[in-house]
Amino acid sequence: MELVFSSTTDLAAAIARRKISAVEALDAHLSQIDAHNEEINAVISLDREGAYERAKKADATLARGDAPGPLHGVPFTLKDTHETAGMKTTVGFPPFADNIAQQDSTVVARLKAAGGVLMAKTNVAMMLSDWQSDNPLFGHTSNPWNLQRTAGGSSGGAAAAVAAGMTPFDVGTDMQDSIRLPAAFCGVYGLKPTEHRISLAGAFPDPGSAARSVRLMSCLGPLARSVDDLALIYQIIAGPDGCDTDLAPMPVEAKPKLDLKALRIAFAPSFPGFSVAGEISAAVENLARQLQGAGAIIEEANLPKLDLHNDLEQGGALIGMMMEAARPEPPERPTAVSRWFEALARRDSSILGWDRFFDNCDALLCPVAMTTAFPHCAPGTPIMVDGKDQSYWMLPAHGAVFNYSGHPALSMPCVEDRDGLPIGLQLVGKRWSESRLLAIAAAIEPFTGCFRRPPGY
Repeated sequence: MELVFSSTTDLAAAIARRKISAVEALDAHLSQIDAHNEEINAVISLDREGAYERAKKADATLARGDAPGPLHGVPFTLKDTHETAGMKTTVGFPPFADNIAQQDSTVVARLKAAGGVLMAKTNVAMMLSDWQSDNPLFGHTSNPWNLQRTAGGSSGGAAAAVAAGMTPFDVGTDMQDSIRLPAAFCGVYGLKPTEHRISLAGAFPDPGSAARSVRLMSCLGPLARSVDDLALIYQIIAGPDGCDTDLAPMPVEAKPKLDLKALRIAFAPSFPGFSVAGEISAAVENLARQLQGAGAIIEEANLPKLDLHNDLEQGGALIGMMMEAARPEPPERPTAVSRWFEALARRDSSILGWDRFFDNCDALLCPVAMTTAFPHCAPGTPIMVDGKDQSYWMLPAHGAVFNYSGHPALSMPCVEDRDGLPIGLQLVGKRWSESRLLAIAAAIEPFTGCFRRPPGY
């Protein structure tokens, strides 16, 4: 087996059966990092010595005959936002350049408890605040498909590392399409679960022990090279942890097997008033036709009667208020409380509108973003889409709608555009239905062509 492009599930099975060792798996991935990271700049804060210690320990555990965990000996990376004991967590922010957490976040602890071997962190946008992964500490991450193009953000390092075979999986954060957009740009899979499904405890560095301000719209989720890998990682990291009090006590179910012919899937080539490249809209329509030919019940989406542009503006306002609350001395705002509750009431309308929409279909197929990977540029630079300049700030609009509503959504690679860049499509489902959404994606996966490695890797 080719270790660096094996799936997480296959790697775990091979190590558990002692067909390969954890050290061999680690060697292969570190060699891939050594060969390709200089040009891509996806992997940062590499803990080579610590990873070898963990891999050797995993092999010794198996040699004693102890039962392996679901990730036993599998090497992996993590987006540079998760607190990791003994390793730097910087979010690309100079004041956090030397920040080393005293303990692991919930997600990190669960991945380690499952037997995973943490190798390194992956690059991000500074403070996770852009759709390109670029910051003053580590520079910008390039797309393995074309080094002149961005890998996306803020989980761009994670997506690029998975696409280039430097790691089998990573876990990103998603407040405005920050998992799905880079996954689409780099041709990998990415899952944003339902809001309050995965613990945010330790998901952002907290050197000053400040009150946690990011409580809405932000989610953690896996990036990988198959639906099965998303499902495996999701099951390990999801669920209440006794730390994040916002988490819902919902069961984390295994991915069922679904018959495509029993599924009702709505499709939308775009959303009203949102720009999108013609090749992306065509990819949505072409996939919908293929699924219809295979027996699925396919219909063009009758989208909720919502003002989606206003939803995006309100989502941005909520993010702004949360970030403002994190400041040591927020400005005097006598109306802040009333504004907050008005904003939540408007959000309720969007959530309920999409809930009613999903009463009539199993999933929505639509774009992830308005374009494929674009050339590196300064934030705010207009983006060329089908020969016309479009607003940089509308890049993630199709995905950010579901951060605002809280519904689970995933990005899956489909085809390439005329420039040879991946087109990722978005699949959205009912709240709290990640396992079913993943099963729908698995039923669709044979029609998308699955993961394809970038040329030269």
